[in-house]
Amino acid sequence: MRIRCLLMLSAIMISTSAAITVGDEGMWLPNRLPEEHLKKTYGFDADQAWVDHIRKSCLRFGRGGSASFVSPDGLIMTNHHVGSSAIAKLSDSEHDYLKDGYYAATRDAELKCEGMELFSLVEIRDVTEKIHGASKPGMSTAESAAARDAAKSEIEKSAKDETDLHPEIVTLYGGRQYHLYLYKIYTDVRFVFAPEQGIAFFGGDISNFGYPRFNLDVAFFRAYEDDKPAKTDSYLKWCDGGVSENDLVFVVGHPYRTQRINTAAHLGLLRDVELPMILAAYNQLEVELFQFQDESEEHRRIATDMLHGVQNGRKAFKGILEGLLDANTMKQKLAIENELKAFVNEDPTRKSEWGDPWKDIHDAIRKTEEVFPAYYLAENRRMRMPTQFRVAKLLIRMAEELDKPDAERLSEYRDANLESIKRSIIATGPIYPDLEQMVLTDALTRMARMLGGDHAIVRAALNGQRPAERAATILRGTKLTDQSERERLLEGGKDAVANSKDSMILFAKLLEGYARPLRKQIEDEWESVEADAYTRIAKAMYAKYGESVYPDATGTLRFSFGTVKSYEEQNKTVPHTTTIGGGFELAREHKNADPFTLPESWLKAEKKLNATVPFNYVSTCDIIGGNSGSPTINRNGEIVGIIFDGNIQALIWDIQFTQEQARGVHVDSRAIIESLKNVYGADAMVKELIGN
Repeated sequence: MRIRCLLMLSAIMISTSAAITVGDEGMWLPNRLPEEHLKKTYGFDADQAWVDHIRKSCLRFGRGGSASFVSPDGLIMTNHHVGSSAIAKLSDSEHDYLKDGYYAATRDAELKCEGMELFSLVEIRDVTEKIHGASKPGMSTAESAAARDAAKSEIEKSAKDETDLHPEIVTLYGGRQYHLYLYKIYTDVRFVFAPEQGIAFFGGDISNFGYPRFNLDVAFFRAYEDDKPAKTDSYLKWCDGGVSENDLVFVVGHPYRTQRINTAAHLGLLRDVELPMILAAYNQLEVELFQFQDESEEHRRIATDMLHGVQNGRKAFKGILEGLLDANTMKQKLAIENELKAFVNEDPTRKSEWGDPWKDIHDAIRKTEEVFPAYYLAENRRMRMPTQFRVAKLLIRMAEELDKPDAERLSEYRDANLESIKRSIIATGPIYPDLEQMVLTDALTRMARMLGGDHAIVRAALNGQRPAERAATILRGTKLTDQSERERLLEGGKDAVANSKDSMILFAKLLEGYARPLRKQIEDEWESVEADAYTRIAKAMYAKYGESVYPDATGTLRFSFGTVKSYEEQNKTVPHTTTIGGGFELAREHKNADPFTLPESWLKAEKKLNATVPFNYVSTCDIIGGNSGSPTINRNGEIVGIIFDGNIQALIWDIQFTQEQARGVHVDSRAIIESLKNVYGADAMVKELIGN
C-alpha cells in the first residue's frame, strides 16, 4: 500500500465532524498522544517510557516505508512489498529472490543492500519561533516562504554540526508549528529473509486492497555497524500469544501524506486535474509492462517489482478518485469550511488577522492550473522516467545547486541531504537496458499524449523522432549504467557535468530548461500561497476547536490505535481474522492457478502447518501509504503483527476517516512464526525472535 499524492502540504487533520475526531481516528505525534482519550476509552496509560521505547524501536525504511527492530542484534522486520526494490536489486537471472524467496541461515549469508538507508528518530525539537520569526511584516508570500526556507536551512545545518545526526524540518498544522527531527541513519543493511512472492502477494492484483486476505507480506533485514550486527537496546519483543477481536492495538510507523485539511477547491484540483493525470500514467505504463513481461522470462523478472508498484498505485489512486467523486465528500467538506468561515467572519479581529485563506487557495489554483500538466510532466516524479534519467537529473542539479549558499538551494539539495543523494547516485542498483528503453518510450509517448505534439516540451523532447526511436537514440549514447562513470561525474562536479557529451545528461539538461521555470512558477504562485493560507486556516481552527487534534501525515513517525474488529458488508459479517487453512482452501478453489498459486514450499508443508493459526486480521487503526511495514503492537509494546494494506473502503482515509467498514489489514504474528518454523525451517530466526 504505497500511496503518495503531490502538492499536499502537511496540515491539521479534520474529520467530517469538524475538529472532533471519530472513534479511533488519528495519526498522532510521538510527543503528543491523546492520553486522556486512551485512558477514558481503553484504560491505557501511555507513559513516557513506553512511548520512548516504541519510538526508538521503530524505523523509517528508506524514504517511503516503515519497519522496526525486533531483536537486540539489529534484526529488522518490514513488509515484503516495502523491501521488494532492495530484494529485486539483489536478484539476477540465476537468483530471483522476489519470486523464489531467500533465507540466510547464518550471518555471513546475509546479503548487503547497496544504497539502502534506515532512519531512526533520536530527538524532536520545537523550532517554530525561529522559523516564524524569519517572516517579516510587509513581505510577499513568496518572500516569506524564501525567508522561512533560509531559516530551515540554518537550523538544519547547525543541528547537523552539533549532533552529527541527520536533520529534517517537519511542517505541522499547516505551518502553525515546525519541529526539527534528528535521525540516526543506518547505511549498512543486509537482507536476511523473504518468502516467495506467491505467498507474500497471494491473490495478486485481484485481492489487493481486498479482504479476506491470506498474505505473508513480511521480510527481514539486519542493520550493521562497523561490519557487525548493530546492537539495538530498544527493540520490540514478540508477543507470546496474539490478538483477539476487540483487543486494543497500535500501529507505529511513517504514514506518508494525508490531505484531510484540504479545502474544497484543493480537493477539486486533485479530483479534476492531478488524479486523472496520475491514473492515465499508471494505466498506460501498466499495459506496457504487461506486454514487456510477455516477451521473455527475463523480462518478467526484471519488470515484476515495477509492475506491482504501478498496479498498487493505480488501484489506490482510483479509490481516492472514487471517494472524491462522491458528492457527499464535497458536501461535508463545504459544510466544515462554511462553519469555520462563519467563525472567522463574525469577529473583525479574526477577519483582519486571517482574511479569506479559502479564496486565496482558490485563486492560486485558478492561476496555475493551466501550467500544472506541463509541470507534472517535466518535474514530477510520477512521470516515471527511467533510472538513468533520474541519475542524470540528480547529477545536473547537484552540480548547479552546490554553487549556491545552502539556504538558497532547492530544499532537497541542502547539505543535510547530500550524502543520501550521493549514495543514491552511486548505488543505483542494476540497470536493465531493455527495461530502460520501454520506460523511456512510454514516458515520451505520455508526454506527447498529455501535452500534444506541438507543445514546446514535446517538440524538444522528441527532436523530430518517434518516441521509440528517440528513446533508443538517447540510450545508445549514455554510459550512466556504468557505476564508475556515475562516480566520475559526481566527483567532477559542475565542470564534469557541463563538459559531458553523454546523451542522457544532454537530454536531462534539455528538459531542465523547462522544468526549472515551471517549478519556480508553481512554488511562487501556488505553493507559497498554499502554505500561507493553510497556516491561517490552522490558526483559525485552533482558535475555534483547541489543540485536541492531530496534524496530517508528513512521512514522520506517528502512533495510530484501534481495535481488532470485524465489519458488515452486503448484510454479512466479515470476520476479523483469516486462517492458514483458509489460504489453502482458496488456492484449491482456484485450482492453484495464478494469482492464487501457493508456492511449492507451502504445498509440501501443508500437513506440518497448523491450519487454525490466524493468518491476517483487520483493525480500525488509522493508516495510509507509508505505514506499510509498521509493527502492530499490544498494550505491552509487543509484536502482534505487521500492517501491510487497507481494505478497499479504507482508500478514502487519504481524505477523511471512517470506520464503519474501513479497516487496516495485518499479518498476524502467529502466522509469521508458524511459517518460519514449518515452511522455511528458519529455526535460527525463530530463536532470535521468540527465544525458542
